[in-house]
Amino acid sequence: MTKILGISGSLRKASFNTALLKAAKSVAPDDVEFESATLHGIPLYDGDVEAESGVPAAAADLKQKIVAAHGVILFTPEYNNSMPGVFKNAIDWLSRPPADIRKVFGGRPFALAGASPGSFGTILSQNAWLAVMRTLGAELWSGKRLMLPKADTLFDSEGQLTDDQTRERLRGFVRAFADHVATVKA
Repeated sequence: MTKILGISGSLRKASFNTALLKAAKSVAPDDVEFESATLHGIPLYDGDVEAESGVPAAAADLKQKIVAAHGVILFTPEYNNSMPGVFKNAIDWLSRPPADIRKVFGGRPFALAGASPGSFGTILSQNAWLAVMRTLGAELWSGKRLMLPKADTLFDSEGQLTDDQTRERLRGFVRAFADHVATVKA
């Protein structure tokens, strides 16, 4: 069984990216164990806090979920034409201590997906993640990209994906990434 972890890069209850993550989990193939994670509880990175008490529990927990997964999908919003600060902050904590970078990121397949009410999806946010993922040694999957523009027209007020064409694109994205992850872990 292939294990995929999806992480929402938004803290907002009505987040389009959390809704997209939930939709991805619902369309995951039967041979995929799909777990969801959020960034809730991860404080701002502070080297003094790290020196005094180590990696905070919420970041350590997320780190362990990544280590247990065969592949990870980052469901990234786009804020001010780039990645959200709260998401980058979480990744900064996950890279601490530096000796853990290889265990958490090294060679692990990562994929990017995102939804935005704007007209360009999350292309600039996804592009901003490229340098970060390369620096950490992640194996960034480039088989497909999933960027959903005008997300406010694709989800209902309960956060349910209502567009069948988008659901099929999402299903294909998750299937293709899972297939890639299965070949890497084999």
